[in-house]
Amino acid sequence: MTTRVGRRPLGRRGRPVIVVVASMLLAGVALGGCALGQDAATSEQIVLAESQDLGQFNPMLGYGQLGVSPIYDGLLAPAADGDDRVPDLVPALAASAPERIAPRTWRVPLKDGVTFSDGTAFDAVDVVATYRAAVDPKVASGISTDFAPLASIEADGPRAIRLTMTTDADPSPYLLLGIVPSEKVEPAPAARWALNTEPVGTGHYRLESLDPDQAVLVTRDDRAESTAVRKIVYTHVPDDNSRAQLVQTGEVDGAGLPPRLADGFADRSGVDVAVVASADWRGVSLPSRNAFTADPAARLAMNLGVDRDALVDNVLLGKGEPASTPIAKVYGDAFDADAQFAYDRSLAESTLDAAGWRTGSDGVRVRNGVRASFPLLYNAEDTLRRDLAVAFAASMKGVGVEVLTRGTSWDEIETKMDTAGVLLGGGATPYSIDSQVYDALHTRVPDSSPYSNPGNFTAPRLDEMLDAARESAAGSENDERYRRIQQIYARQPSQVFLAFVHHTYVARSAGWKHDAPILEPHSHGVTWGPWWNLPSWAPTS
Repeated sequence: MTTRVGRRPLGRRGRPVIVVVASMLLAGVALGGCALGQDAATSEQIVLAESQDLGQFNPMLGYGQLGVSPIYDGLLAPAADGDDRVPDLVPALAASAPERIAPRTWRVPLKDGVTFSDGTAFDAVDVVATYRAAVDPKVASGISTDFAPLASIEADGPRAIRLTMTTDADPSPYLLLGIVPSEKVEPAPAARWALNTEPVGTGHYRLESLDPDQAVLVTRDDRAESTAVRKIVYTHVPDDNSRAQLVQTGEVDGAGLPPRLADGFADRSGVDVAVVASADWRGVSLPSRNAFTADPAARLAMNLGVDRDALVDNVLLGKGEPASTPIAKVYGDAFDADAQFAYDRSLAESTLDAAGWRTGSDGVRVRNGVRASFPLLYNAEDTLRRDLAVAFAASMKGVGVEVLTRGTSWDEIETKMDTAGVLLGGGATPYSIDSQVYDALHTRVPDSSPYSNPGNFTAPRLDEMLDAARESAAGSENDERYRRIQQIYARQPSQVFLAFVHHTYVARSAGWKHDAPILEPHSHGVTWGPWWNLPSWAPTS
């Protein structure tokens, strides 16, 4: 199967705007695999190489946060016939869509007869316990700020919940979180919960076994008749090249790979390459304790001095879109095409000259004895971040800025974010534009992730506009607010967003048909891609 790459008319900067769309724009297109490349008729299992750590099967840690998981269901779930739009959010554990019963107050009825994988019954108490745990400081979930607009949630009898918002917005994007049994909620940090290694959810699958390098999920007995893929084997393989080798040799049926490695399978018989659009951005955070990056003029110049189209073409091999902010074109009227940074090396240089950063004898700019220089760290196991970091450093060298790239561990990166730039990714909850933008651009709020606006730089009036947009209902007036947010940010950026990365997957084909992939978030392990809705998989014959 090949990937379709369409080209739209010339963009604002006079370059073709590349639109990469998964080749499976309609449900039911065949793509898939069975264990070790066997035919679907003789195997009911699939083996996938997973880059992310196993043993954290806990919604409090972000697993199943967007209603996509073999183990858990949310009240709602994303649904679309392709990856070219923000998905609809449809009832899953909810019996119907949220109903507004008073200003900022909503009621959600729940399905009856649902059970968890341990046999216990699902009801409103479980929903309330799950959401309260997600924002409980004792739980330290790491996702608490994603639910900031939810003021309260209460049971309305056993078969409904009532929730209050701090905003006029529809609560649907916040109702995707995987629901856990109330009995499994612990008054302790989520990292220590039993659910991490002994998950209990309402999904089609349950965890059968877990080892450090392998997890095996099997279909629940009460779902067996409706599920063709009976067993999922996740093998932990953090190295990109190793995952590619395992697909090549047929030891696994599929994996997520960086674009360059995925392209190596484009003409290989029996292996399909899927390219899936996402709101997953890559960018460079800028440290607060560096005299150069703390200068607003320097941050503006760096945004002008990087050729994002070239990064997409040469590093992502066309599998992505330039990013100037976390707001992608997929958000429609909220996207402002005129607030994007056009590559202008001459303007970048004159901006630095005007701010007093003058070129030194070694080509690096200097002001008052301070060099225009900073380290840029990236996760050493991520080859795509490495390549983007190196390409960004090369662009900066052209305008007299020294960027010292180095691969290291996330443990070290977290200790140095105020003194070093970091090649970051974001867009964990893109089905709400507010969630996509707020933490990334707003002044740091209590309990926010250390990766949310690490430099804590914010343009004047930007916080005010972000708060107003969060408090408002969707519509033309709020679209205008988000366009205004982009305009304000473009005058005084806090970081350098580079690109929205389209996710690339390879799969050994073996006669399956299934739902098309949907617009993806930052998370892009093999829970997503062609395998995001494994209960939809069925043999082609």
